[in-house]
Amino acid sequence: MENRSQDILPQPGHLSSARLDSLERVGTLTQEALYAAIDHELSWSEAQLPERERTKHVHRLHPYLGKFVPQLAETLLRRRLPPGGLVYDPFAGSGTTLVEASVLGMPSVGADVSAFNCLLMRVKTASHDLHAVSAALDRALARPPGDPPRSGYLETWYHPQALAELAGFCSAIPGSAVGDVLSVVASRAARSARCAAHHDLDFPSRPMTGPYWCHKHRRECRPVADAARFLRRYAADTLRRLAAYAELRRPVEARVMHADAREADLPGQIDGVVTSPPYPGVIDYHEQHRYAYELLGLEDRRDLELGAAAAGHSRGALRAYSNGMVEALAHTRRCLRPGAPVAIVANDRHDLYDAIAHRAGFRLVERTLRHVNRRTGRRAGEYYEQVMWLEPRPATPAG
Repeated sequence: MENRSQDILPQPGHLSSARLDSLERVGTLTQEALYAAIDHELSWSEAQLPERERTKHVHRLHPYLGKFVPQLAETLLRRRLPPGGLVYDPFAGSGTTLVEASVLGMPSVGADVSAFNCLLMRVKTASHDLHAVSAALDRALARPPGDPPRSGYLETWYHPQALAELAGFCSAIPGSAVGDVLSVVASRAARSARCAAHHDLDFPSRPMTGPYWCHKHRRECRPVADAARFLRRYAADTLRRLAAYAELRRPVEARVMHADAREADLPGQIDGVVTSPPYPGVIDYHEQHRYAYELLGLEDRRDLELGAAAAGHSRGALRAYSNGMVEALAHTRRCLRPGAPVAIVANDRHDLYDAIAHRAGFRLVERTLRHVNRRTGRRAGEYYEQVMWLEPRPATPAG
């Protein structure tokens, strides 16, 4: 029987995520047609790209939901941006674009409204004195338990001993030349030391107050009651990862801005953009690190977050998201060199980006799909992202 799936399958440059999902649901796509629709250079299986490679060196300094795959960022940077060109990421998140740009010898700028994200980016991209970092970590680990900040959240989610050990470590942060590194270690330990079920660390629903059945370990577990072991473990791991990155990092600037991408103070003549914006109504990028905000006293700017999870997927929420993205991209366009490439990676399931690009003053040059690997047992079904290449439209002469 003749296979007609190729006849109804649009070319990769015109296939939306929503269209692909619909074709899969009705069983239209054959394996051959599916493979023809995706960009193979940007799609990897678990065997081709195991987790240890996706989380190499500083990319695993701290857990982060929605993290950009470093190999994807690297490929996009190499594909169309000029060697040594200035790269900008207006939604820099955990700093993947900036890290990969520094390895390629490309100066970079990243903006994010999340204070925690900026803290993590600064630590990831900085050139560290590793001897000073090691000595500071040893001094912080030697501190006795201290008095934690007064916080109902912290008192609810931590055993008093764990909270006191975290506070003792954090008492070494003020005045330290490597206070940002100490802060990231403290935050990573705080994430693990919560009274949360081991299988529910991303967004735990309630604190565990007694023994519980653990789906991760398949046995009865007890709530965590200390933090010292996590502080020691992550201090050693952080030093090792910073040393591995130092071997690869080139001597270029990676500038981190705690700013709203709609009004960030950008340098002129940006050579290109590589970014993966937040999806509307999916992840609360402040709430996922609330323990860090409470423990370290970070400034909370969640009211500026585009696509906030609390807003959901209503028409009004999608309209607000689109308007915000238009403002951010239009602001970025003013600082781009003529013809500068802009790569946006997103699962455009609501088909918003054609209109967003046009309203922001860009033309959509190319749109392809990449298959997003999901480790076995995590989630059912296939998942795809679109890689959209934009270029700024020339300004229309007045009159």
